[in-house]
Amino acid sequence: MFERLVEVQNSHDAAGMAALFSADYQSVQPVHPNRGFGGSSQVRSNWESVFSGVPDFQATILSSVTQGPTEWGECEWRGTHMDGSAFLMRGVIIAFVQDELIRGMHLYMEPVESDGGDIEVAVQELYKPPPQT
Repeated sequence: MFERLVEVQNSHDAAGMAALFSADYQSVQPVHPNRGFGGSSQVRSNWESVFSGVPDFQATILSSVTQGPTEWGECEWRGTHMDGSAFLMRGVIIAFVQDELIRGMHLYMEPVESDGGDIEVAVQELYKPPPQT
């Protein structure tokens, strides 16, 4: 399924994207719970926006594995926004496939930080350990 998905993404075909998803599709973004949605029509609307906002959008599957109806893919999305700024996201998508259609996905896609702090900064910000004495 990921090969089909990337082929349609890279051809910038929003209708083709929607056709890969069931009408009762459920999108879950566990680290952004308010972004969940349902339905293939919303898939089409979302990808129309992607393709118009990032006209040179390109998707790559870095690795994937399939076990029964569940497919895991490590993904990279890249391109250039209309304002000329770089677009780059990486993450993992878990797809649940039934009858050759995607019935659900868990998306863990995030913008790549090009200017973020190193691991020491991240540990301090995320875990807030007490000062060492």
